[in-house]
Amino acid sequence: MKCIKSTKTGEVLRVDDRQANNMVGLLSITWKYVPKSEWKTATRKTEKQEVEAEKKEKTISEKALKRKKLKEKQRQ
Repeated sequence: MKCIKSTKTGEVLRVDDRQANNMVGLLSITWKYVPKSEWKTATRKTEKQEVEAEKKEKTISEKALKRKKLKEKQRQ
């Protein structure tokens, strides 16, 4: 199995050796070999990214509540 990446679209695929050899080939400019780690990051969403997204959402909502309370105090 080999990992290849399209230079035009950035798509990363994992294909068998023969298909990879045909796609990359001598005259092909659109496909190149890449490390398996690049394929892993392209296809899998890590838990760390999900946790960071949740924290960001909480932070935004907390800030909005603080602003709302501050505006209410200023109006009084």
